[in-house]
Amino acid sequence: MTGARADLAVIGGGQLARMMQQAAIGLGVRIRLLAEGPDVSAAQVIPDHRVGDHTSLDDLRAIAADVPVVTFDHEHVPPEHLRTLEAEGHACRPGPHALLFAQDKGAMRTRLSELGVPCPRHGRVSSLADLEAFGFPAVVKTTRGGYDGKGVWFLESAADAEEALATGRDLLAEELVDFRRELAALVARRPSGDMVVWPVVESRQADGICKEVLAPAPDLAPRLADEAAEIARTIATSLDVTGVLAVELFETTDGRLLVNELAMRPHNTGHWTIDGALTSQFENHLRAVLDLPLGPADALTRWSVMVNILGGSVDDLESQLAVVLDAVPDIRVHLYGKAVKAGRKVGHVTAVGDDLTDTLTRARWAADLLEKGTKDD
Repeated sequence: MTGARADLAVIGGGQLARMMQQAAIGLGVRIRLLAEGPDVSAAQVIPDHRVGDHTSLDDLRAIAADVPVVTFDHEHVPPEHLRTLEAEGHACRPGPHALLFAQDKGAMRTRLSELGVPCPRHGRVSSLADLEAFGFPAVVKTTRGGYDGKGVWFLESAADAEEALATGRDLLAEELVDFRRELAALVARRPSGDMVVWPVVESRQADGICKEVLAPAPDLAPRLADEAAEIARTIATSLDVTGVLAVELFETTDGRLLVNELAMRPHNTGHWTIDGALTSQFENHLRAVLDLPLGPADALTRWSVMVNILGGSVDDLESQLAVVLDAVPDIRVHLYGKAVKAGRKVGHVTAVGDDLTDTLTRARWAADLLEKGTKDD
């Protein structure tokens, strides 16, 4: 850690913090980073970093020293530590009172139901009897810690419940929603309450991991687009979120919206905004947490398609980059500086254009070349 003046402390050294740094450079914002290791994704590009543990109050105090505002690459910092930082004069954005609802799915479901936000039928469960009373089929999730399909079980009957119950974790059961597709609405909110909302997008999953994002969501009824944006505004305001809030939604087969998950930070479904919107989610997150005026969230082009690069047969992404840029010269490539591991998010590509089919084809082609070295037919 250099000890230089910093405007913002970021906890967590993943790709989200790395992309915050891209936005920070243009704004002249100096970030100080608490990283999990010396060469994690964000530590590679943020000189002012310290290796430490986000669960250690001493490490959090050290990284926040003389820094007025703290924000996050993930939602896993213990809330009691954040309350201590706040008491010592640091603005944590979002604050522990808001982050609770991204950290604990049970608390989130309870609060959203109180607000009248549409959610799947749900209930806390701790035994086979609880699950049988809830009914099958069901989706069972750990209330804390799950992501990218981890900590989630799809149960058709009581015979499938053993693994989930054996974890000893707090569990939440939800109905298995009959949905047409998954959507996401992203909003950025300042402490004053000023907000901007990006176009609602469609997200496509593979093995529980977001694989593709189409912006805006194709053929989305205007009433549903308006409803999704209003749900995001309501949640951001009611939970007092500062920064970017991502609301993941189901569009059901009978034309309703149900909230699936919340994230109180920049989100995978908003990566397209770097190349496809007037103001990226990362820039507006920084503006919001530093209480600066927000930038417009309008799309720059008719379509943007983001495809995640998952670890595959290509080991040397940097060498493969020349192949990709030669084959798809108008693609935008974002590599995260991570070692390639099967199924791991190691980067993403974004294509923009006026024709959805062409834009989707170009984005998939580039991602295939970075994952497999060849284009899928």
